[in-house]
Amino acid sequence: MLENLENLDGPVLQRLLRGTIASAAIVGGIAVVVCLLIAPPFATVGLVLGLGLALLNLRRLDAGVAKVEGSGEGSGKVVKKMLRTNTAARLGIITVIAIGLLLIYAPIGVGMVVGLVIFQILFVANVARVVFAQGGVE
Repeated sequence: MLENLENLDGPVLQRLLRGTIASAAIVGGIAVVVCLLIAPPFATVGLVLGLGLALLNLRRLDAGVAKVEGSGEGSGKVVKKMLRTNTAARLGIITVIAIGLLLIYAPIGVGMVVGLVIFQILFVANVARVVFAQGGVE
């Protein structure tokens, strides 16, 4: 599946990002309403924070890829290493924030983790949809 993802062209990737953002907004809105009804109010803050940080991470990844593709920098291995390092640093920061919030005030931390999980499930579902639409898995 990952080999097919590597071969997607720009417009397809833009559709993937738009689809992920749209589905995250819709499902996130529903999740916020449900969270307000059944969870502590601060859990909703964490949920929105988790969705927001996941979205920010995706946008930064997209901007990094666009910058590298636009400039035509260096060899593929160097570019991939740079993107991996930047992405790993962002994910590390998000993880530290989530764990810190879990330890400081659990409802916000749990809400944030739930927001991150919701976004990741939607992202994987959108990637799978696009890959299957492009010819599926070999």
